[in-house]
Amino acid sequence: MQRDVAEAFVVFEGVQKTYDGEVLVVKDLDLTVRKGEFLTLLGPSGSGKTTTLMMLAGFETPTRGHIYLDSRPIDNLPPHKRDIGMVFQNYALFPHMTVSENIAFPLMVRKLPKAEIATKVEKVLDLVQLRGFGNRRPAQLSGGQQQRVALARALVFEPALILMDEPLGALDKQLRERMQIEIKHIHDRLGVTFVYVTHDQTEALTMSDRIAVFNDGVIQQLAGPDELYEAPVNAFVAQFIGENNRMHGQVVAIENGACTVRVGEATTVRATAVNVTSGGATTLSIRPERVVLQPAEGSVPNILEGRIDEVIYVGDHSRVRMHVPGCTEFDIKVPNSAGRPRYAAGAVVRIGFKAEDCRALDAP
Repeated sequence: MQRDVAEAFVVFEGVQKTYDGEVLVVKDLDLTVRKGEFLTLLGPSGSGKTTTLMMLAGFETPTRGHIYLDSRPIDNLPPHKRDIGMVFQNYALFPHMTVSENIAFPLMVRKLPKAEIATKVEKVLDLVQLRGFGNRRPAQLSGGQQQRVALARALVFEPALILMDEPLGALDKQLRERMQIEIKHIHDRLGVTFVYVTHDQTEALTMSDRIAVFNDGVIQQLAGPDELYEAPVNAFVAQFIGENNRMHGQVVAIENGACTVRVGEATTVRATAVNVTSGGATTLSIRPERVVLQPAEGSVPNILEGRIDEVIYVGDHSRVRMHVPGCTEFDIKVPNSAGRPRYAAGAVVRIGFKAEDCRALDAP
C-alpha cells in the first residue's frame, strides 16, 4: 500500500476482521487518517464502522493486517498503552465520583502529582464549559453535561488520538445538534486527531473534515462532506448521504463524461456519467433541492412532466411529492420564501433540472 508518510498518523493496512472465521465484518481495509483531522466512520448498522473503531482502540484484534499509530505498529499493544482517549455513547462515568474525580481518573492512574492533576482538570473543565460543576455527581447533570464530562475525561491526559463511538446517540435532537458544534469547536481549538463513529449522516456532514462511508465491511467512498454530497460515486452513497431521488433507466449513449438515459417509455434525460456503460441499466441520482417546479421553457436541459401526489408544508420549504417517469416517489423541495406552492393532488406539472445535477450511477 502506497501512502503519504507526512499524512499517515493512523494507518490500516489490509485489515480484516471476522468473529466466526467465515463472515468478514471488515474486508481488506486500507485507510489513512491524517494528523489533526476529524474523520468520521459513517454507515448503517452492521457495516463495519464500529468494529474498525474497536480495533483501533485495542478492544478488538484484527484477524489479518496491521494498524499503525504515528508510524508505530499497535496490533499487540493493550488499550491503555495506545495513548488514545475514548468516548462512548453511554458516557461510562463513575456514579460514585464527582465530576472532577471522574475527569481526574486517567491522570491518577498515570500517578501524576495532585497539584498537576488539579490544574489539568480545571483547564479541561473550562474547555468543555463546565467550570463550577466539579463537585457535582453524574446523576446531578443533564445528558449533555454528562457527555461533556466524558469528553473532558478523554481529553485531560492529552492523548494523541480521540475516538468517539456514537457519543450523541442518547441525546434529543436539539441538544445533539448543539453538541455537534461544540465538539467540532473543541477539535478546531486543540488540533487533536478525532475518529468518530455515527450512523447519522447529518451529524457526519456537520462535523467532519472527511467521511468514510462504510457498507458491508468496505469503504464505499472516502471524501469531504461537500464531495460526498455533490459527487457520490455509487447509488449506495447517494442514497445514504442526504435526501435523494432515484430514477431507474437505461443508458442510450455516453459522450465526453455525459450520457443520455431513457426513463419510462418515451422520456430521455441528460446526466453526468459516473460508473455506467452504454446500453446498461442505471440509477439516476437527483437531490430534491436541485429540481425546479414549473421551469421556464429552455431554462434547463431536462424538463419532464409528472403528477403531484401531495404537498407537505415543512416551515421554510414545502415538499412536493410526485410520480415522474422512472420514479413513483419523487420529491422536490420548494422554498417558501416566495409563498407556498398551491397545487392539488393529481395536478400534472413540469419539473426541470440541470444535467450536472443528475448523476448516472450503478443500478443495485
